[in-house]
Amino acid sequence: MIHLPILVFDIETVEDVETGKRIHQLDLPDAEAALALANLRKQETGQDFPRLLFHEIVCISGLWIEDGSMKLFSFSQADLTEAQILEKFLGVFDKREPTLVSWNGSGFDIPVVLYRAMLHKLSAVGLLDQGEHDSQKRYNNYQNRYHQRHTDLMDVLAMFNNRNFQKLDHVAQLLGFAGKQGTSGYDVAGMVRAEQWSELTQYCESDVLNTWLIYLRWQLLRGALDLGGHEEWLQLTQDFLADGRHKGMLG
Repeated sequence: MIHLPILVFDIETVEDVETGKRIHQLDLPDAEAALALANLRKQETGQDFPRLLFHEIVCISGLWIEDGSMKLFSFSQADLTEAQILEKFLGVFDKREPTLVSWNGSGFDIPVVLYRAMLHKLSAVGLLDQGEHDSQKRYNNYQNRYHQRHTDLMDVLAMFNNRNFQKLDHVAQLLGFAGKQGTSGYDVAGMVRAEQWSELTQYCESDVLNTWLIYLRWQLLRGALDLGGHEEWLQLTQDFLADGRHKGMLG
């Protein structure tokens, strides 16, 4: 049995060069500063992926599952500021208590959400409550990696060992799903510069759908769903996607 409602989510970001310039005291044009920040990051870690502090959220997509129905949505900077995107997302947890599902949400998405929420002087009481406001959340909250309120699939499938982490795209394809279909996070900045918001939200929503499909297989693996229940959810998902732009997600 899986606990409804469920919110599967993903974020897309671009580098916050201004913050990087301020922290590293770089008096350079943005393009040169971005290159300098990448070089600094390579020296620190061997990779140029920006530090968590240097990410600006441009899109949050989610799949809401409740009472046999599904709703796919996106909040993006096509028509909202970053602060408004965060307010909408965080407001969900103040009104409802969904089972949260992500891929690397504990390692990336949620920390970035929290840093950016603090930047914009927002509150995230529903998301961060560990029993101070609702005593039941002392034993089942969104922060504890071993609780069920937030399932970070990358984390649980790796048995909480970062040496075992796998890419969402690869696991989706292993299971016969569509995966990222040739697009990656490195394409996001170009989409934002070109104001290709429809393409960006479609990419983010595709990650959400891949995560949901893997989550169903995980629930089958751990016995929360039997094979019949898994196939019913898969058929419901297929019906939901049949007429939309993500109809090829099931491979």
